[in-house]
Amino acid sequence: MPRQKTLPDSQVLAAARRLYAQGGEKSVSFGSVARATGLAGSTLAQRYGSVEGMLSAAARDGWAVLTEAATAADAATTGKGPQGFLKALDPTARKAPLLLSLGTRDPVAREAGAVWRAQIEAALARRIGSGEKARSAAQVLFAVWQGQILWEDPEIRIKDLARRLT
Repeated sequence: MPRQKTLPDSQVLAAARRLYAQGGEKSVSFGSVARATGLAGSTLAQRYGSVEGMLSAAARDGWAVLTEAATAADAATTGKGPQGFLKALDPTARKAPLLLSLGTRDPVAREAGAVWRAQIEAALARRIGSGEKARSAAQVLFAVWQGQILWEDPEIRIKDLARRLT
């Protein structure tokens, strides 16, 4: 089967993130991503310079995807409470812990993660109220929500917590 000549970065980087999610950093190489995408390994080396560069680009691209999803969820849930917003965002946001580990050595990716977190907390705070109490409650909700995702714990009831905090 002939190799593809071109593939958008978004698809290449999504493939790198999938490989990382399946097997960690050691499972991502120019060869493994080449097999997953149909591109030549040399094309990937030219595009990203190194595997580390490809992983950093994958983390940055992943945060951009999450930021876009958060903006869409925020717009789609105007007038709904914090749990409605988090529910709309949840399928995409489950990738956040992976991106945190993927981008640990890339300050640009870490900053993109911090920007995403601030975006989520601001959207939550708007749905809770105003002032410092709303910002603090939003920070708590964000932390609990991410803990629920990280630990895959259905016992953590965001809805109940949101009611108590507001």
